[in-house]
Amino acid sequence: MIETTADRCRRYRRRILEISQQVQAAHVAPAFSCLEIVDVLYHEVMRPQDVFIMSKGHGCLAQYVVLEELGKFGAGELALYCTPEGILGAHPDYCPAVGIHASTGSLGHGLGIAAGQALAEKIKGSDVRVYVLLSDGECQEGSMWEVAMVAANLGLDNLVVLVDCNNFGGMDRMSKVHPALDRPDPSQQVDASLRVKFLAFGWAATAVDGHHSAQVARAAAVANVRASIARSIPPGAVICYTTKGKGVSFMESAPLWHYRSPNPEEYGRALAELGGASSEEAADAAQGG
Repeated sequence: MIETTADRCRRYRRRILEISQQVQAAHVAPAFSCLEIVDVLYHEVMRPQDVFIMSKGHGCLAQYVVLEELGKFGAGELALYCTPEGILGAHPDYCPAVGIHASTGSLGHGLGIAAGQALAEKIKGSDVRVYVLLSDGECQEGSMWEVAMVAANLGLDNLVVLVDCNNFGGMDRMSKVHPALDRPDPSQQVDASLRVKFLAFGWAATAVDGHHSAQVARAAAVANVRASIARSIPPGAVICYTTKGKGVSFMESAPLWHYRSPNPEEYGRALAELGGASSEEAADAAQGG
């Protein structure tokens, strides 16, 4: 039977849960919200020479599980996650040999790194495209918008931004703590969405369901075509509306899960929801039974 993207992402979520049992605090929910985006980029959009930068560094478990499956590092490397002996930390550390092209996690800096690399590739005359994943929380950073303007001024058509717009920062809803950031509601007299903000900064921008893999792939493909047919087209942004903690009911849209590993009982319940082991079996496994 052919594995669908939904099947693959469920499997990735189970793998992330397994890793979360090795440390007391893992960014599970932020990884779950961007998983379909990362999966689509690696499996359907990017070519071998292209570059991906996880500006939303705390969501790196989503990248790690995909890179593991693609054979970018040894099968035992994730067993060393967040240990002095390993190369994979709670935020990505620069290691292009395994597909990590920037040290990120200090939010608001990843787009600047990505724009710099995109400019370098244009100067070299290469056809490398640079993809960068932002969180909506880091779109509060002024440095991010400075780079957005520079990227448009430089005509970086080989740069594509995807925003994991899950409406949560670390502890509360973005729509509550920063209501002016993203207001796509058509009933508003003025469209104040992130899509419109990118348009205002000179980008081509669209909005999609970030858990609908086909929508994400189509939007990114449009950016690819645009970049290939002209050298004076602006950079592209895809605003991906997602659910934090997607896939596990008690983690969805719950601030508690921004930085917390599930206990054995919660681990079992989560695996059961994702079609893994039963709650009892998973709990026994977590306890070494």
